[in-house]
Amino acid sequence: MDLAAIHAVADQLITAYDTATTLAPISTTTRGFDVAAAYDVLREIEARRLAQGWRAVGRKIGFTNRTIWSRYGVDRPMWARMWAHTVHYAAESRAQLSLAGLVQPRIEPEVVFKLSAPVPGDADLRAVLAAVEWIAAGFEIVQSHFPEWKFTAADCTAAFGLHGALAIGTPTRLTDANRDAIVAALPEFRVTLRKGDAVVDTGVGSNVLDSPVLALAHLASLLSTQSGSPPLAAGEVITTGTLTDAWPVASDETWSSDYGALSVAGLTLTLVDEI
Repeated sequence: MDLAAIHAVADQLITAYDTATTLAPISTTTRGFDVAAAYDVLREIEARRLAQGWRAVGRKIGFTNRTIWSRYGVDRPMWARMWAHTVHYAAESRAQLSLAGLVQPRIEPEVVFKLSAPVPGDADLRAVLAAVEWIAAGFEIVQSHFPEWKFTAADCTAAFGLHGALAIGTPTRLTDANRDAIVAALPEFRVTLRKGDAVVDTGVGSNVLDSPVLALAHLASLLSTQSGSPPLAAGEVITTGTLTDAWPVASDETWSSDYGALSVAGLTLTLVDEI
């Protein structure tokens, strides 16, 4: 795609985001729109948001859960920026989040890392986790600007990686004393997702590219191949993808998570129209 086409797609997606509306998938309206072009669009959107005063605080990795690829018609993970105003920290593992301005929102229980150093892309799991300051439970609220959640990998990548908001639970700091145990637990732990008192879904850490820490390593490796995409840096918050399916949400609902044998506190999130 040429620069004019990239700018035109960025215009469409920013308008959809700012007006909380849907549009036809870009792949159905723009010739030559593939994943490489989608990242070009995403970089153009990022540049415009930074110029508007948005502050980048981390990145989300999406579609690391291969068990749901066929359901959504994708065949690979993707990433996108997260922003200061879309990332929220829970107080004592409880948070409230407004759905205002979000389109077709869904909830995803995820593992969140905060980085203390750059992430090596070719190291073993303990070395990757050595770049992590803390680990926490998270709820990402994803959204789709494409009707009925129908899109290609290129569409959802360009559309902000489907990111709407992220709520982060109480962090567990990583130390030399607990790092090996957490590396071992990450592929094996089971998460339970509840709406109110009802269990909606369960998942296992290995759903996320065999381990959330492998998802982090995958992102570091992918970024090293993308011209114009800066590498992961100390201070960034990274959410690694849903452990279950993504579930539709509405205001006045309360969702909670339990992370089983993983040494992180679960999170309770109440959704409202406005805060």
